[in-house]
Amino acid sequence: MKPVTSFGFSSLGSRIFLASAALAVLCIGVAIYLVNQRVTAEAERTLQREMIATAAQVDHWRAERAQTFTLMARLIADLSTLKAAIDTNDPPTLKEIAAGYQAQLKANLVLVTNKNGEVLYSAGGSPRAAAVTAHQPAIHDALAGHDSVSLLPQPGGILQTITVPVVFERPRFEILGTLSAGFLLDDALASELKRITGSDIAFGMNGQVLAATLPRDQYGALGGYLRTTSISHVQIGREDYLALPRPLTIVKDAPSAAPGSAVRLSPVDAGGSDSLGARDAAGAVALILRSSAEQLQSLQSIHTGLFVTAIVAVLLAIGLSFAVARTIARPLGAITAAMRDVAATGDLTRKIALRHPNGWDDDDARLLATTFNTLTESVARFQREMSQRERLASLGRLSTVIAHEVRNPLMIMKASLHTLRQAGADATSIHEAVHDIDEEVARLNRVVNEVLDFARPIQFNLARADVNALCRDAAAAALASGPGVEISMALDPALGAVTTDPERLRIALVNLLVNARHAVNGASAAPVTLSSRARGARMSIEITDRGAGITPDTLSHIFDPYFTTKRGGTGLGLPIAKNIIEGLGGTILVSSAPGYGTAVRIDLPVDSASGGPYAFS
Repeated sequence: MKPVTSFGFSSLGSRIFLASAALAVLCIGVAIYLVNQRVTAEAERTLQREMIATAAQVDHWRAERAQTFTLMARLIADLSTLKAAIDTNDPPTLKEIAAGYQAQLKANLVLVTNKNGEVLYSAGGSPRAAAVTAHQPAIHDALAGHDSVSLLPQPGGILQTITVPVVFERPRFEILGTLSAGFLLDDALASELKRITGSDIAFGMNGQVLAATLPRDQYGALGGYLRTTSISHVQIGREDYLALPRPLTIVKDAPSAAPGSAVRLSPVDAGGSDSLGARDAAGAVALILRSSAEQLQSLQSIHTGLFVTAIVAVLLAIGLSFAVARTIARPLGAITAAMRDVAATGDLTRKIALRHPNGWDDDDARLLATTFNTLTESVARFQREMSQRERLASLGRLSTVIAHEVRNPLMIMKASLHTLRQAGADATSIHEAVHDIDEEVARLNRVVNEVLDFARPIQFNLARADVNALCRDAAAAALASGPGVEISMALDPALGAVTTDPERLRIALVNLLVNARHAVNGASAAPVTLSSRARGARMSIEITDRGAGITPDTLSHIFDPYFTTKRGGTGLGLPIAKNIIEGLGGTILVSSAPGYGTAVRIDLPVDSASGGPYAFS
């Protein structure tokens, strides 16, 4: 018989399961949340570090390019032919010599002035840009003997110009003029930097983007971020970017064009007008843009992995919590179910046998089961001893019954013997006297046998027997005992052969059936019902009648020795039946209500040799 596991909140196993599962889910959830936050923050920091590295790479590339232009401009400025042409102060003469300098420098603008700052030659760029470059403070710095760098806004980007002096050193030191070479920070250069760094690049001045790798319709959205000083989030179209502004300031007079110097800008705009005006060099900015799409994609895969991991971990935690709760609840459930059945049936022969099919063994549950089994054995032994003592004590009361039961047969036998001693007794009187003596001897023998059966321990002869066949035999014997109602049988075909004492069990059933038929006589024509049922390791036999019933006061004494309500009864039939059932490891319960009849239920193990252990799997 397996106990029914309860999953209500009142169950210890369910509370353990819910508590451990909730704790596991909470811990896993907190851990996943912290890991997710840490991964997201680390991904953000990694992206920022990449942007800072990209900005440094852009600065380094631009500084190297400025240094290259400066070195090449110095080499060209040191050519004697260029010095001689500048010294003539004749533009046509200088043009013939300087015509190829733009191609040699690969510059967007080449400008040559005389020692007065007047333009002798210009190539590339717009005339307006050449004019503005000629009037920059950078030209005056070069005429003073210093290299200079300037930044000029152009329609397609920012023109970075390197200006070096053209010096005649022998026989005396004299500055003959200046040579300026400019390269454009435009869309092509931004695309080349994107190919190198993997980031989008935008060049702008004072809130206006002049060149970028992004479409021109996005320039307006980027303009506001040219004035920022730190990394910020930018929404461009449907895509998120991180933006890092990088000032295009360079060290004045430094050939390497290192970032950090102050430069001057001249009033040249995209339309050739002076609308931009003179501006501070700090307005020139390179904006590094890094899309968050790759980061979001990697984070999404990490989040998906974390979510799947959390689901698997939660399922495993719930399964483990259920297994742990079950290992605790099942032994306790077996023990409580056994206690409940013992309390309901009063059968102290039932034992708890804990079996663990998964190999887990709970020492506390086993100790509790062993203690319970020991306790029930002690109580059952005490009950047997008390029953034996009660039987012995009843022997004292038995003397009165024996005196009553023996006196009448002896008086009848004495009278019969007196008849036999008479000399003139006829054959009829002698025959009647002998018949009376024989009948009373049988009566005395029956009384003695009942007393002995009750007083001494019963010796059982256990054997395999068909319970249903025993029930049919007992019903036939009860019907042959005298007139009365019929016996209706409802026998369970699933109940096969069992180990019991067939003869003793038959005697007990006959006594109970005879009592049931006597209870129905004169009260109802309803038949007595005899039923059997298989119950796993145990079986039950029930006898019900629709007789007058038994009052509560009488019901409490029906198993007392020598208690009887029938005339001529000894009061030992039911006590003997009870002794037989309990000796076979079973229990007998009687329920009755006046006017409704009586039900007697016998509960027996299918194997009386083992006492019917109460086992749970």
